[in-house]
Amino acid sequence: MGSGNIRTTFASEGVEFLISGEEKVPLSSVNGKMICLFFSANWCRPCKNFSPQLVQLYSTLRTMGENLEIIFVSFDRDESGFSEHFKTMPWLAVPFNVNLHKRLSKLYNVHHIPSFLPLGSDVCQVEEDAVGFIEDYGADAFPFTKKRKEALKAMDEVKLQGGKLEELLAHGGRNYLVSGHGRKILVSELVGKTIGLYFGAHWCPPCQTFSAQLIETYNELHTTRDCFEIVFVSTDRDHDEFDLNMRKMPWVVIPYEDRTRQDLCRIFDIKEIPALVLLGWDGKTISTKGRAMISLYGADAFPFTESRIEEIETALRKEADGLPRQIKDQKHQHVLKLEMPKTFVCDSCKKRGSFWAFSCDICDYDLHPTCVQQEF
Repeated sequence: MGSGNIRTTFASEGVEFLISGEEKVPLSSVNGKMICLFFSANWCRPCKNFSPQLVQLYSTLRTMGENLEIIFVSFDRDESGFSEHFKTMPWLAVPFNVNLHKRLSKLYNVHHIPSFLPLGSDVCQVEEDAVGFIEDYGADAFPFTKKRKEALKAMDEVKLQGGKLEELLAHGGRNYLVSGHGRKILVSELVGKTIGLYFGAHWCPPCQTFSAQLIETYNELHTTRDCFEIVFVSTDRDHDEFDLNMRKMPWVVIPYEDRTRQDLCRIFDIKEIPALVLLGWDGKTISTKGRAMISLYGADAFPFTESRIEEIETALRKEADGLPRQIKDQKHQHVLKLEMPKTFVCDSCKKRGSFWAFSCDICDYDLHPTCVQQEF
């Protein structure tokens, strides 16, 4: 639907003008522009979360010279809600009228909000709702067509399979990562290394637990070899949380303001944190289950290949063959049974373990096999 058609549609619905800030502007102000309708409301939390992303996209595209205009159609229950919401928006709006907004939402088949419908100036039909598309790709989603979405998904697949770190980790002229001390590290310096992409956040307690395990593994590997690096991909809620996280980390991070963070979450389909994606020396994905590998085997799992994990598990089974199924230790009153917990802290040496342990079924007590003082 072109800008001429939207003017005709609005006029037929009784819309005599649009609003820009506190000013009235004629319908003809959208002539020749690509038009997008934004259905939203001040009372809607997802709308208020999405709106700042849309403001950033709008500013970016206008700065690039794109002839785009957004028209806000309010789902607010009263004019004060409309005004409160609209004052955060740099684009145009249809004057507040509950009945008008109901008719427009019916006309454009809007069944939920937020809803962002690109009409365009050179197409004859409405494109599909682009909210999710914009959340995934930001300004790169423009002009919000199915063809553009397919092209971006194809680019994601290339990044996922292509093994080129610069394409995966650099973005928009930034060819570096940042250390916890603020030093810039060129992405090219990571080429040829095994890379762990660590997705986490300061607000997430499991992330803090896993970070401690990961730091231990990272430091151990750096002591013996310099062919492993971790890149932190923050999902923190704000820059302050990001800074708190970054100060504790010995590895490199993607800058918080960089959209690459969201891109990597999308490319690797990250649904929960903490998550650790492992890339081999050739830049191709080894595993998306790095968290489990580190939790179970620590630095012994390097270089994190399937063959290495098979070696570890074979050695563990062989080790178990030489151990008794249960023992009575001098330091504990109950019988201890041989188990392989995910992780534990030895109650004798106080060191973390992740392989075989002699454990008590009655109380929380675990021993490394090497720490047992067996009764005879």
